[in-house]
Amino acid sequence: MLAEGKFVADRYEILAKVGAGGMSDVYKAKDHVLGRFVAIKVLKQEFAEDVNFVTKFRTEAQSAAGLEHPNIVNIYDVGSEEGFHYIVMEYVEGITLKTYIEKKRQLSYKETISIAIQVGRGIEAAHNKNIVHRDIKPQNIMISTEGKVKVTDFGIARAATSNTIHSDVMGSVHYSSPEQARNGFVDGKSDIYSLGIVMYEMVTGHVPFDGDTTVAIAIQHLQEEMESPRNFVPNLPVSLEKIIIKCTQKSADRRYFTMSELLEDLRHALVNPDEDFVVLTPSFIQDKTRMISAEEVNQIREETSGIPVVKRELRQEPVQRYVQEEDEEDEEEDEGGFLNPKMEKAMTVMGIVAAVIILLIVIYLVGSMLGSFKFGKGKTEKDDVDFPDIETSVTDTDTEADTEADEEELVEMISVLGKELDEARRQLTDMGLELRRLGAVASDEYEEGQIAEQDIKEGESVVKGTAIQVRVSSGPADFEMIKVTGNPAATARDMITAHGLEVNPESKYEFNELPEGTVIRQSPEAGAMVKKGDVVTLTISKGIEQVQVPDLRKRTESEAGQLLLDSNLLQGDKSSEYDDNIPEGCIISQSPEAGASVNANSKVSYVVSLGKKEIVYRMKDQKIEEPENSEFVISANIVLLDANGVEIDRWDGIPISSFPYVISTRETITTSTGTISIEWVLDDGETHTQQTSVNFEQR
Repeated sequence: MLAEGKFVADRYEILAKVGAGGMSDVYKAKDHVLGRFVAIKVLKQEFAEDVNFVTKFRTEAQSAAGLEHPNIVNIYDVGSEEGFHYIVMEYVEGITLKTYIEKKRQLSYKETISIAIQVGRGIEAAHNKNIVHRDIKPQNIMISTEGKVKVTDFGIARAATSNTIHSDVMGSVHYSSPEQARNGFVDGKSDIYSLGIVMYEMVTGHVPFDGDTTVAIAIQHLQEEMESPRNFVPNLPVSLEKIIIKCTQKSADRRYFTMSELLEDLRHALVNPDEDFVVLTPSFIQDKTRMISAEEVNQIREETSGIPVVKRELRQEPVQRYVQEEDEEDEEEDEGGFLNPKMEKAMTVMGIVAAVIILLIVIYLVGSMLGSFKFGKGKTEKDDVDFPDIETSVTDTDTEADTEADEEELVEMISVLGKELDEARRQLTDMGLELRRLGAVASDEYEEGQIAEQDIKEGESVVKGTAIQVRVSSGPADFEMIKVTGNPAATARDMITAHGLEVNPESKYEFNELPEGTVIRQSPEAGAMVKKGDVVTLTISKGIEQVQVPDLRKRTESEAGQLLLDSNLLQGDKSSEYDDNIPEGCIISQSPEAGASVNANSKVSYVVSLGKKEIVYRMKDQKIEEPENSEFVISANIVLLDANGVEIDRWDGIPISSFPYVISTRETITTSTGTISIEWVLDDGETHTQQTSVNFEQR
């Protein structure tokens, strides 16, 4: 196990262990040369000590490193140091298809087809370079956080199968083809079978064959009939059901011949899921239920239990096994015979072809000796006599001469499809034929101005002088743009290309309430008239934007409003209260709190300060008595002051005759105590001041 922080090849820093398999451990690492994250797969010790295995492993990994495709986890580097061997590959942030199926249990037919198309593209790219994966299973298929599907571990399974077979290394036998279980010759059709099993699991939530041991499962792949996925998913479209069935035929000859053929049907099924267009290849002879021989069971057990098997020459054909007729079954079963379906078919076809060829040769030789077969028209060098065609040589002998005399001269029709009118007219004129244009017809296959239809097909016989009727292409037909919004981007792209349209590689991305990776807009819009080859631009959701809540505290309302606007947030509820420390009009508190991460356009509520709260007091009526020596007093001036000496109210020129005098006020008083100041005015003009303390009551 590699420790965190360790450098591999002086450039890859190990960050963490992210997975483990039967033959390797996987680490996330940082490539300090190119500044990117990578995944490093390190061989386990039991394989690293096998020199032959390591050699094959490096060769196959280097071969797979030549694969560059959007649906393949690319290999960047292969190396070894300090006794361990490793592969550096693309780091994919996401989950395996296996985990995805376990989470969703069953996938919709659209999602299944979309994933299968992406997996198929990756496998197709490998097959085009003569690389067979050999271990297609959901555990080797990654789904990134952006919804892209990528196939991993190209070349590694081949390195494993060329040496010691181990059940952990080979992955689950649940996805192995019959020829893999039989240890026969494996080609691209084996990957097609495994992908069929993966599609079966996607739509049903489980694999078609299961058992307590790998031997039991392998034998089911060889001789048990697979239950139709429609039995578990009644609403499964017939096209997808038949695609899965065709992929998982036990005889490789009855499957799709290439991954390209499979992809063509998958794209067709995505557009017309309920159309029954998949052609299942019939077998040449009715297959019988056959028992696996003891020898083969032992071989399968060895291949799936970790026991080394004898190495074989590359591309060695499996041992031939012979078919017994029904009346010979008992005798042959005693001898432990076993039928190889592929060999049975090949032998039958070759036997039939050989018999036909021999029969034709015999007929030709006999006929030549008797003078019955003479080919071609015109005169021979010997006797300058005309000979009829083979077709006319079978006419009645009594009328042969008359028929030849009356027969019109025939020519073999050529194809003028795809040609311009002038060119086609010249060619037909040279043959003694005429050309007649009937009009135009929309065509996706032929460009505007080229001939798209002809009434006499290529190869048919036609009398000289005949007018060949043609229609000229007016270009691709207009059709309504399909609706792809609301679909995952990968599914939308597949739907668009399946209709012969192109996807603009420069997709737009916007924050949106729809889940990340979902198409939110399309141009042209659904329903608009388009032609094949038109470019469609997609706008894809980046998910809901996350923003950080700004700190509004101690800000004025105007400042707070601008901060929310700049942060893509909205004003929520607003309330107010007194605060001794926050000035009036400024924010006291907010919700959510400053620094919190929230969805864009979320509302932020806040509380505005009313300033320091003042306590208001009132004064009870106060009775003021006249002074003791009042014979010289003529009037009084009375002033009410608060505790700070601020005048609250006043009463001037009160005649002495009005005393005792009661004072009251409605003015606002903000202190709890005050003073009543009385200025007594004497008859000689002098004044005397008297002050009395007063307590106020809180309102």
